[in-house]
Amino acid sequence: MSSDFEGYEQDFAVLTAEITNKIARVPRLPPDEKKQMVANVEKQLEEAKELLEQMDLEVREIPPQSRGMYSNRMRSYKQEMGKLETDFKRSRIAYSDEVRNELLGDDGNSSENQRAHLLDNTERLERSSRRLEAGYQIAVETEQIGQEMLENLSHDREKIQRARERLRETDANLGKSSRVLTGMLRRIIQNRILIVILGIVLVITILTAITFSVRGH
Repeated sequence: MSSDFEGYEQDFAVLTAEITNKIARVPRLPPDEKKQMVANVEKQLEEAKELLEQMDLEVREIPPQSRGMYSNRMRSYKQEMGKLETDFKRSRIAYSDEVRNELLGDDGNSSENQRAHLLDNTERLERSSRRLEAGYQIAVETEQIGQEMLENLSHDREKIQRARERLRETDANLGKSSRVLTGMLRRIIQNRILIVILGIVLVITILTAITFSVRGH
């Protein structure tokens, strides 16, 4: 379950980085390319929203005891999505202003707007880079955790196998002990039977001797 979430998470990080880059490029493009870029960004924003919905569904299926960390990450991604939409709206407004200024011949204001947007876009690119680094770090940590879990499972399997071997050895020893005890008990019973028989024979012999002795007198 968490692996599906992390896959969506990586796709979301790559997609938002592309959106941030394209939003930053909008003010510097010619009018025709700007229009196409705006439509492209709108499409990718919809894709990012769909990824968020998939991630949200995955989080709901995670057990409650493990859900807290993923819920916090989801809140961060939703805030990031809201920031991207806000930046895109500002970019579209700036794009509309630039088109109007081009029609009116107001090149001075357009240059100032471009400089301001360039600064904003630079900041967005830096934030996007930090998000990509954070996503990569999460992927590395997840891989390390997975390797540790596999190693622990391997150790546990070896322990279980050794325990089974000890149990088999114990069962074999118990079987041998049981056979030895059974043989000893059998010999004890046989000895007691022999003693009883000898006792009976002795008693009969004594009684016979007494009988013959009495008759002789």
